[in-house]
Amino acid sequence: MRAICLITARPETSSQLAARLQRRRKAVKYVIPVTGRADLCVYMQGTIDEINSSVIEFKRLKDVVTTETLMEVEVNLGW
Repeated sequence: MRAICLITARPETSSQLAARLQRRRKAVKYVIPVTGRADLCVYMQGTIDEINSSVIEFKRLKDVVTTETLMEVEVNLGW
């Protein structure tokens, strides 16, 4: 399963936070600084439990303000 977690960080902390998130869990594959409403985009791959545990751990970090997780789904469009 794959997922993307969009993270908003406290001001002036996104660089340090990106380094910490990369080391956090085995499900984390990439941490990318982005522009827009989020500061970081975390690409994850693993079981749903590994992804869920990672996101819960992200929320416990003091520099994380908000998270929004986009989970991969299978869609049969009938084509």
